[in-house]
Amino acid sequence: MSGGPPTGSASVWALAAFLAVLAAQRVSELRLSAANTKRLVERGAREYGSRHFPLIVLVHVLFPLCLVVEVVALGARPGRLWALWLGLWLAAQALRYAAIRSLGERWCVRILVLPGEPLVRRGPYRFTRHPNYLAVIVELLAAPLVFGAWRTTVAISLLDLVALGIRIRAEEAALRYRMDGAVGADLSVLPPKAG
Repeated sequence: MSGGPPTGSASVWALAAFLAVLAAQRVSELRLSAANTKRLVERGAREYGSRHFPLIVLVHVLFPLCLVVEVVALGARPGRLWALWLGLWLAAQALRYAAIRSLGERWCVRILVLPGEPLVRRGPYRFTRHPNYLAVIVELLAAPLVFGAWRTTVAISLLDLVALGIRIRAEEAALRYRMDGAVGADLSVLPPKAG
């Protein structure tokens, strides 16, 4: 990629490189999540809101598939603002990894609540309650636009907003339940507690 947006086969090669980075990130994150989940469960953490998790997985599986279809089959090509979208995607990565680092061993892909632990208030959590979700929103908006794949941006971003709406509601209810029992918590978004 010289100064302008990649075209033709350069777009496909850029997409292949992006997908390789994305796959490496996701595998690394899933491994970290599995290790953290094991430690958290050993310390007494409980999972909440697991029913919506397949929708989260669906978003992250459809995202690269839709991107490939739009770039390879439909011929989407980067526009003049591709570098801006790339910069936003990189900023989203920085925010996500800052959130992961701030949560430390409490970060995982599921909603696990550790009784008696205070909420994390360092790193990006000083400024916003859900920095990781903000990073995902920006990532799913910006990454397809790097390649000119506006259809993927629209479809995946809308599906992600639905999934995150459910997820954040479940997470907030789980945190309220952790802090004050059932008082004020909307437990309809939580599965029954396992014995």
